[in-house]
Amino acid sequence: MEKRFRRWDPEQGLLLPPSVEDFVPAGHPARLVRDLVADELDLSGVLSAYESRRGQPPYHPVMMTALLLYAYSSGVFSSRKIARACTERVDFMAVTALEKPDFRTVSAFRKRHLGALEGLFVQVLRLCRRAGLVKLGHVALDGTKVQANASKHKAMTYERMCSEEKRLAAEVSEWMKRAQTADDEEDEQFGPDASGDEVPEWMKSKEKRLAKIRQAKRDLEREAREEHERAQKGENGESRGGEKKQEMRATGKPPAKVQRNFTDPDSRILRDRQTFVQGYNCQAAVDSAAQVIVSRGVVAEQQDARQMLPLLDQLRENLKAGAGEVSADAGYCTEENLAGLARRRIRGFVATGRHRHGDKAPSPMRNWAGRWTRVMATRLSRAGRRSRYRLRKLVVEPVFGQIKECLGFRRFLLRGLANVRSEWSLVCTAHNLRKLLLAQ
Repeated sequence: MEKRFRRWDPEQGLLLPPSVEDFVPAGHPARLVRDLVADELDLSGVLSAYESRRGQPPYHPVMMTALLLYAYSSGVFSSRKIARACTERVDFMAVTALEKPDFRTVSAFRKRHLGALEGLFVQVLRLCRRAGLVKLGHVALDGTKVQANASKHKAMTYERMCSEEKRLAAEVSEWMKRAQTADDEEDEQFGPDASGDEVPEWMKSKEKRLAKIRQAKRDLEREAREEHERAQKGENGESRGGEKKQEMRATGKPPAKVQRNFTDPDSRILRDRQTFVQGYNCQAAVDSAAQVIVSRGVVAEQQDARQMLPLLDQLRENLKAGAGEVSADAGYCTEENLAGLARRRIRGFVATGRHRHGDKAPSPMRNWAGRWTRVMATRLSRAGRRSRYRLRKLVVEPVFGQIKECLGFRRFLLRGLANVRSEWSLVCTAHNLRKLLLAQ
């Protein structure tokens, strides 16, 4: 007897039109994100941008916001991949109700409303607290390097800028002289419809490169003057800033080896474990209750030290409450930070030196250690392996692993420090949103 199978007919039409509610089961993240954005979030910052009644009706901003948040929480960041998912994935169709915005629309919406979308971080964070995911008993701080939308091979040192500027200026000047002497011949060759002195495309590219080099050179010189002026006024006088920054503060001139990237001038070459990346230093403060990010930031510098107090102040502003305990690695250990923790009445657990595997406490203090640093070293050494400092690796480092490995976010799509900060806020919002969905 022949085995019977269920009927399979791809060309069979549906008697009744399908409902998007049937695309995914109840409790699916697509439904939860869609309903949360529509019912819980205040999108007045996005909706207020649509005042004119002229032109074709745009896609609904609430739908576009839900689409972006669901895409980021699903590890889909590219506007082209988001647009493709709207036509291929039923979970995305459940969010958009079968609307199919193209990638230009998605990209334009994200760029237009970056500021408003960044503000959603605080709203989602407060929802997490209402759900009991944020306790503020212990908060851990750390930073991670994320690659910029630029290649480190497109950077140039100040020393090379000076030599290239002279070479290209002389080369362009010589071309101009040759073009001037050839005017009469070009008039005969091109005829009366052309002036005969048009600059060739290959010459224009050299001129553009010369202009970029000069602009980057001026930016480096301006930064060096600003650092020198701050040092003269007594501001930003920390000893930790790198040799190049210290030289800027002392002389007011850019060091020969300092670099500027032409693709994304705000990004920097940063050391990340055993390699160097052209990118940004992304900061996060994470609550230990459910690994929810409670404050975030992005800077274009290697060191983490100056980010501790701004992160804690942002945490208090976001949740109208401060943390009880804070842990951080040795990159945040400065006298100013430890004194700031004491002023804010936060019990700190900050490594005062490199903590090697097998050691009960971080390495011994150096001679330059100040009062607060010695107090912190004593606190950590007395507790040994039972110190609350051990929570740091269990709280903040897994969050960066979830963002980079689970979500797959390893490279920014936007350029410029302001845009990158907004994009990092979107990623942190998506991370918190995943935590909130798991708690439903």
